[in-house]
Amino acid sequence: MVTKTQLERLGLFDAKVPRYTSYPTAPHFSDTVGSEVHRGWIEALPEGAEISLYVHVPFCRRLCWFCACRTQGTQSEAPVRAYLDTLLAELDMLKQHLPAGVRLSRLHWGGGTPTLLAPDMMETLAGRIAEVAPFAEGAEFSVEIDPNEVDETRLAVLKAAGMNRASIGVQDFDPAIQKCIGREQSYEVTRDVIAAIRAHGVESLNADILFGLPHQTNAKITESVQKLLSLSPDRVALYGYAHVPWMARRQGMLPSDALPTPAERLELFATARKLFMWDGYAEIGIDHFALPDDGLARAQAENRLRRNFQGYTDDRAIALIGVGASSISRFPQGFSQNAPATGAHTAAIREGRFSTAKGHAFAGDDLLRARLIEAVMCDFRIRSAEITRDFGITGAELQGLFQEVATRFDGLVQVTEEGLFIPEDARPLTRLIARAFDAYDGSRARHSSAI
Repeated sequence: MVTKTQLERLGLFDAKVPRYTSYPTAPHFSDTVGSEVHRGWIEALPEGAEISLYVHVPFCRRLCWFCACRTQGTQSEAPVRAYLDTLLAELDMLKQHLPAGVRLSRLHWGGGTPTLLAPDMMETLAGRIAEVAPFAEGAEFSVEIDPNEVDETRLAVLKAAGMNRASIGVQDFDPAIQKCIGREQSYEVTRDVIAAIRAHGVESLNADILFGLPHQTNAKITESVQKLLSLSPDRVALYGYAHVPWMARRQGMLPSDALPTPAERLELFATARKLFMWDGYAEIGIDHFALPDDGLARAQAENRLRRNFQGYTDDRAIALIGVGASSISRFPQGFSQNAPATGAHTAAIREGRFSTAKGHAFAGDDLLRARLIEAVMCDFRIRSAEITRDFGITGAELQGLFQEVATRFDGLVQVTEEGLFIPEDARPLTRLIARAFDAYDGSRARHSSAI
């Protein structure tokens, strides 16, 4: 039995560890990858390949104080329409360089608040995307929906465009906590929007909820989770709030003295986790839960679970291409990221070039370590046979690496001939264990605590 004392001694409560939605992580990207490299990677995709497309809409009607995403507030439609023109031009450019026959296996509109787009803007954007690449059979089109920024007309447009999965941000249902974090969104509003989404025939629903917020207690998170469960989402992301006011100034609005301690955060997560599992949800990786018939649960059972910038996924596309300011793309050759500021992004597109500002070309043992980290984050285990088969490392070398990790974590990590395994009671250490395979200086990452 792993004790809190062991967890504390091993650094769980004070370490700053990436969430490992990529390897290497974005802080290690450099300007050695620019627009020409990005364009070359697009052109190198195989004809007829299936790809994923991420469209970033960075605008919000209001800026939630807890959020550390790259967003900007607007009360006017003008900057949104101007940004849409940039997106359309970027999509046209993408179409020019994509090989023939490429299809979309996944399309995700994220933000920001994509539902801030007016209905005609949504129709235009969806139509242009369809001209770039049609949906593949069984494709998934998901949209992040703010219940405070959507109506029947927008839902109808999205459904007509092919949306078959909706993602709802909940964060917490406690009114006092909502007011504290700048995100007032009643249970009734959320319930009614979810009912409307389902009435439009969108059956798959994701929901995000946070633990570690100011004034959060076990009793309060229990009530929020139970309210969420009453809405029957197909999958839930239970994210830990990362307090990084040095990166996101708006978080300075939150009372830091009301934040739970690291040990209390662990208790909040454990409380929510039990509630989801008691209600029949499968535990997916470190922070997701899904109903047994959801695609994530099936992917986990079949060893097909993967991790990307949106978190856990069952998508097996050869590439993920991001359009819009700050979007990140992943190709077989590496990562590329667009200019974060909308002004710089727009200027590049107007000049007829992709706005790629930085990235990383895979080299050395990057792909090996990326897979080791992904396996730990997705499955809590690394299968030696898979790694030696796919990455040209000997069994003896791999066993040596595993033993080093096990020693670092006081033997809490199990190592056998089959590979490495993290027992359930040691899984709070998962991100720290993943960092043990990180050849870059992961200890410098300051954007997220270990829990």
